[in-house]
Amino acid sequence: MTLRLHLPAALTNTILTHAGWAYPKECCGLIEGLRDESGVRALLLHEVRNVAADPRTHFEIDPAAHFRLARSLRGTGREIVGCYHSHPDALAEPSATDRAGAAEEGFFWLIAGGNPQSWFTLKAYVFTDGDFRSVVIEDR
Repeated sequence: MTLRLHLPAALTNTILTHAGWAYPKECCGLIEGLRDESGVRALLLHEVRNVAADPRTHFEIDPAAHFRLARSLRGTGREIVGCYHSHPDALAEPSATDRAGAAEEGFFWLIAGGNPQSWFTLKAYVFTDGDFRSVVIEDR
């Protein structure tokens, strides 16, 4: 499996802006894209409601929004290739909660860590073989 993510700068900026807007809560969203021989190409972001019991320390993507998006992509060649969320006042790396909630092989996780004062850092990971692996983000 290739560990390359093509993410246009405009989408990177959208995630970072969403993280700042949602602060001090965690933001979250789904990533629509394509898989090909060069890796995964992110095409669109879909901001979704964080339905976690405590959105200041956790995120949970609204399952109904996930289902609606997956259904709308049927037959288009596009798919949900990953998700993004923020870690307010924390590092842009998978938390113990992220590790416990990850299950889908080859699913990309983008994490924006930081705060509005010092801004946010975006890092990408893919869940594979039962763990997260760091991913190179291209096209920033």
